[in-house]
Amino acid sequence: MDASRHFHALGDPTRRRIFEMLARQPRAVTELAAQLPVSRPAVSQHLKVLQDAGLVRFDRAGTRNIYGVDPDGLRAMRAYLDALWTEALGDLKALAESTHKPRPDRSRT
Repeated sequence: MDASRHFHALGDPTRRRIFEMLARQPRAVTELAAQLPVSRPAVSQHLKVLQDAGLVRFDRAGTRNIYGVDPDGLRAMRAYLDALWTEALGDLKALAESTHKPRPDRSRT
């Protein structure tokens, strides 16, 4: 999965809020809409974007869809961020080692 799709989907504040709410607990569209300043159809559109990005999925519960975070999408996004972090730490270590100058041993004076 292309990480840019994840970040694009989470770039919208309302979608990010929906994602955060779903990370805490799976919910139906009506539950989400009741806590947001947007309509149910707007919440459904945001959920579609999040679903297309692989960040949320739903299960049917009778006539309702219960949305939750897709663990596979979250795992892929975390792997991407972990790789960036590992690379950044490696670069920092290389820089520190290349600029490190040993201090003179003053105990021999």
